[in-house]
Amino acid sequence: MSKQFYRDIGFTMASDAGGVAYFQSDRVSFLLQNFCAEVLAEHFMMHMLVEDVEAWWHRIRDSGVVTKYGTKITNIEVQAWKMRDFCVIDPSGVLWRIGQNFS
Repeated sequence: MSKQFYRDIGFTMASDAGGVAYFQSDRVSFLLQNFCAEVLAEHFMMHMLVEDVEAWWHRIRDSGVVTKYGTKITNIEVQAWKMRDFCVIDPSGVLWRIGQNFS
Protein backbone atom coordinates (compact mmCIF):
# COMPACT_ATOMS: atom_id res chain seq x y z
CA MET A 1 0.00 0.00 0.00
CA SER A 2 2.83 2.45 0.80
CA LYS A 3 4.42 2.06 -2.64
CA GLN A 4 1.18 3.08 -4.32
CA PHE A 5 0.74 5.97 -1.87
CA TYR A 6 4.08 7.47 -2.92
CA ARG A 7 3.30 6.94 -6.60
CA ASP A 8 -0.09 8.62 -6.03
CA ILE A 9 1.62 11.76 -4.71
CA GLY A 10 3.92 11.94 -7.71
CA PHE A 11 7.04 9.96 -6.86
CA THR A 12 8.51 7.62 -9.45
CA MET A 13 9.55 4.17 -8.27
CA ALA A 14 12.94 3.89 -9.97
CA SER A 15 13.65 0.36 -8.71
CA ASP A 16 12.14 -2.33 -6.53
CA ALA A 17 14.30 -5.31 -5.58
CA GLY A 18 15.34 -7.22 -2.48
CA GLY A 19 12.62 -5.65 -0.34
CA VAL A 20 13.81 -2.09 -1.01
CA ALA A 21 12.09 0.35 -3.37
CA TYR A 22 13.83 3.50 -4.58
CA PHE A 23 11.58 6.54 -5.09
CA GLN A 24 12.43 9.89 -6.64
CA SER A 25 10.81 13.15 -7.66
CA ASP A 26 12.73 16.16 -8.86
CA ARG A 27 15.71 16.47 -6.49
CA VAL A 28 14.15 14.36 -3.72
CA SER A 29 14.76 10.64 -3.32
CA PHE A 30 14.38 8.02 -0.60
CA LEU A 31 14.40 4.27 -0.01
CA LEU A 32 11.33 2.42 1.23
CA GLN A 33 12.09 -0.90 2.91
CA ASN A 34 9.61 -3.77 3.11
CA PHE A 35 9.61 -3.66 6.90
CA CYS A 36 7.03 -2.25 9.25
CA ALA A 37 7.11 -2.15 13.03
CA GLU A 38 4.09 -0.14 14.12
CA VAL A 39 5.71 1.05 17.33
CA LEU A 40 8.59 2.49 15.27
CA ALA A 41 6.49 3.90 12.43
CA GLU A 42 4.22 5.77 14.80
CA HIS A 43 7.25 7.56 16.30
CA PHE A 44 9.17 8.23 13.11
CA MET A 45 9.40 11.50 11.21
CA MET A 46 10.91 12.31 7.84
CA HIS A 47 11.74 15.86 6.82
CA MET A 48 11.75 16.99 3.21
CA LEU A 49 13.02 20.44 2.26
CA VAL A 50 11.45 21.74 -0.96
CA GLU A 51 11.66 24.92 -3.03
CA ASP A 52 7.88 25.46 -3.24
CA VAL A 53 5.96 24.24 -0.19
CA GLU A 54 2.62 25.45 -1.56
CA ALA A 55 3.05 23.42 -4.75
CA TRP A 56 3.81 20.31 -2.69
CA TRP A 57 0.81 20.94 -0.41
CA HIS A 58 -1.51 21.26 -3.41
CA ARG A 59 0.09 18.24 -5.07
CA ILE A 60 -0.60 16.02 -2.06
CA ARG A 61 -4.04 17.46 -1.31
CA ASP A 62 -5.15 17.17 -4.92
CA SER A 63 -3.81 13.61 -5.29
CA GLY A 64 -6.75 12.17 -3.34
CA VAL A 65 -4.55 10.23 -0.88
CA VAL A 66 -6.28 11.70 2.17
CA THR A 67 -9.54 10.02 1.15
CA LYS A 68 -8.03 6.94 -0.51
CA TYR A 69 -5.75 6.00 2.41
CA GLY A 70 -7.51 7.72 5.32
CA THR A 71 -4.39 9.74 6.01
CA LYS A 72 -4.04 13.31 7.23
CA ILE A 73 -2.53 16.51 5.89
CA THR A 74 -2.14 19.71 7.91
CA ASN A 75 -2.32 23.29 6.70
CA ILE A 76 0.88 25.14 5.90
CA GLU A 77 2.21 26.91 8.98
CA VAL A 78 4.99 29.40 9.65
CA GLN A 79 7.46 27.93 12.13
CA ALA A 80 9.77 29.74 14.56
CA TRP A 81 12.78 28.11 12.88
CA LYS A 82 12.17 30.21 9.70
CA MET A 83 10.35 27.59 7.72
CA ARG A 84 6.89 27.26 6.23
CA ASP A 85 5.80 23.64 6.43
CA PHE A 86 3.00 21.12 6.62
CA CYS A 87 2.70 17.50 7.71
CA VAL A 88 1.32 14.44 6.00
CA ILE A 89 1.10 10.95 7.45
CA ASP A 90 1.73 7.98 5.17
CA PRO A 91 -0.34 4.76 5.37
CA SER A 92 2.14 3.09 7.76
CA GLY A 93 1.99 6.02 10.21
CA VAL A 94 5.23 7.81 9.28
CA LEU A 95 4.91 11.56 9.65
CA TRP A 96 6.45 13.61 6.84
CA ARG A 97 7.20 17.28 7.53
CA ILE A 98 7.52 19.06 4.18
CA GLY A 99 8.91 22.56 4.37
CA GLN A 100 10.48 25.54 2.67
CA ASN A 101 13.01 27.87 4.29
CA PHE A 102 12.49 31.62 4.26
CA SER A 103 14.58 34.56 5.42
